[in-house]
Amino acid sequence: MQKQGSVDCLANGLHAPSLQAFLEHRSVLVKTAARITGCHYRAEDIVQDAYFRLESAPLVSLSFKAQISYMFRTVRNLAIDHYRKQVLERRYSGSEAEGLEVEINESASPEATHIHQETLDMLEGALGQLPKRTRYAFEMYRLHGVPQKEIAKELGVSPTLVNFMVRDALVHCRKTVEAERARLDKTA
Repeated sequence: MQKQGSVDCLANGLHAPSLQAFLEHRSVLVKTAARITGCHYRAEDIVQDAYFRLESAPLVSLSFKAQISYMFRTVRNLAIDHYRKQVLERRYSGSEAEGLEVEINESASPEATHIHQETLDMLEGALGQLPKRTRYAFEMYRLHGVPQKEIAKELGVSPTLVNFMVRDALVHCRKTVEAERARLDKTA
């Protein structure tokens, strides 16, 4: 007769030995994720995510050693994905201090209005230089809020490619506007 805990584990999809191995190796899994992410708290979240993924994975057919390897690989891959996302977010976002320094002026001066219109014209030109598919992905995601998965389905590409197209378009727009601003500053 099985213990109640084992029955619960089997009913939830995670085989009892897998759950036991996960619990026994949890601290090492957290340390593994923390080494990659640089944060113990994020590592805890990653290990929890890994548990939920493993819960739905059909590990019963794997050997016990293979199940442990699969656990560590899952945690490592999730940690790497999280780290890459952090790096990308840091690259394209400003600091909180920059956000606090933004002035909100409801009655913008004619000069500010001209600068904003000029910037929009530069962005329109930069977007016009992009390949049609990249521009479409960028506009749908950034302007219309369409999820990247839906754009990927519509274009018949992977969500990862859509992510890269949006990123490349953003980088291109930033570089184009910066170059145009520098050119205008030299002539002024």
